[in-house]
Amino acid sequence: MRLRVEFTTEPFDLDEAPPHAVVAREVVEAAELEAVDVGPFGNTAEGGADAVLTAVDALLRKTLEAGATRISLQVNVVGEGER
Repeated sequence: MRLRVEFTTEPFDLDEAPPHAVVAREVVEAAELEAVDVGPFGNTAEGGADAVLTAVDALLRKTLEAGATRISLQVNVVGEGER
């Protein structure tokens, strides 16, 4: 099964990336994920279910430790040919 995760971390800072946002980017870029897109207002990544769920666990734990006060997260099953 393939999954797509979309997430944001808060609080936002438009002047420079806060530590929790930097950690989030590091987690998804280091994970075995594909189609990683990191942006200022949202982030997405795709991969196999195990890889995505492992990355989500690390993402939640590490961004909270780095000062995130809110994490909005959505996980969707990606069908064949859908991207």
